Amino acid sequence: MKYKLLVLDVDGTLLNDNKEITPGTRASLLKVQQMGMRIVLASGRPAHGILPIARALELNTYGGYVISCNGAQITDMQSGETIYEKKIDRDQIPYLYRKAKKNGFPIFTYRQEQIITDSPENKHIREEAALNGMEIINADDSFAIDFDPHECVLVSDDLKALAGLENHWKKRLNGVLDVFPSESYFLEVVPPGINKGNTLAFLMDKLKIEKEKVIAIGEGVCDIPMLQLAGMGIAMGNAQDSVKSCADHITLSNEEDGVAAALEKWILEEIRETTIPLNELNALAKHALMGNLGIQYTYASQDRIEATMPVDVRTRQPFGVLHGGATLALAETVAGLGSMIIAKPDEIVVGMQVSGNHISSAHEGDTVRAVATIIHKGRSSHVWDVSIYTSTDKLVSAVRVINSVIKKR
Repeated sequence: MKYKLLVLDVDGTLLNDNKEITPGTRASLLKVQQMGMRIVLASGRPAHGILPIARALELNTYGGYVISCNGAQITDMQSGETIYEKKIDRDQIPYLYRKAKKNGFPIFTYRQEQIITDSPENKHIREEAALNGMEIINADDSFAIDFDPHECVLVSDDLKALAGLENHWKKRLNGVLDVFPSESYFLEVVPPGINKGNTLAFLMDKLKIEKEKVIAIGEGVCDIPMLQLAGMGIAMGNAQDSVKSCADHITLSNEEDGVAAALEKWILEEIRETTIPLNELNALAKHALMGNLGIQYTYASQDRIEATMPVDVRTRQPFGVLHGGATLALAETVAGLGSMIIAKPDEIVVGMQVSGNHISSAHEGDTVRAVATIIHKGRSSHVWDVSIYTSTDKLVSAVRVINSVIKKR
């Protein structure tokens, strides 16, 4: 695989507008990890708010990373250790607080699973706490904290006033702290030089991965440094125009599985064997059994075949569960194509035996995926193992297919 590292923004990119990872996106991300690609989640959220998402994508199993607080910290998901971090000196907090107080802006920071703030009733702060599963702690009047935070955030719906303070601080704090808006109502203050791009560069150097082997996908202004650093920068369809102008490609929106679409087009498609015309095969089978069942080939090589099949009126039992017969037909379909690909020109392939163990159910509305791998390639027979999964990668059936190989007369 050409690419080794996939870097993803979280909100507005990985997650849809309901703050969910869709089954299709999750399945695509698990697939590229199984193929050897590492995933990095890069977000403005604190680590506590990203780790559950990282675990849901099994980054702890496949050796992924989390970049939190817009680049102030990196967590190694496999070991659970912090491998990089920069913090604001707590002695600088009183100055930030005085300026926030003078302008009437609430202020908050993060500490592990807590948000420390002088305005616990502020709606944006309450939404931030709910989003990240954090407890709100009411600070005293001086906002005195006894730790060095990764970042501080000022809050206001007065965008003009917030922008005015941002411009003032960019001059006043130049080289001391960096300031930028992460949302229209959030003004973030971080250690100097902190952004997703610089922190990604540190991680790439540590892993000894060249930029040509990195893909980054994002939608916000904070994502621009990492999109420009990566060998391929992809902007979401819902990104601002300023972000799209900095990207190499544009994918669909986060409401349209844009991440999954990008992986399919620029990663998975690249490794497919172009000599096997999947579109032609699918078109030819339109009026055959596989066409009637809605089966579509999605990947084909000499040792592996993949296809999908919808669970709908054609393939379900009367009460909405995937029919076992349709499952076996899907397995025979992928194994049959596999044997035809590896058969010699003077050979024909005939299905000889199919047996399956049904492990769990798939329900109407889902799309199952069959993955066939050859385990015996003999002169007179081919043996295939076919695993059939739901869109969330739950194993539905394990099927063994044996095809007979016969010389043409």
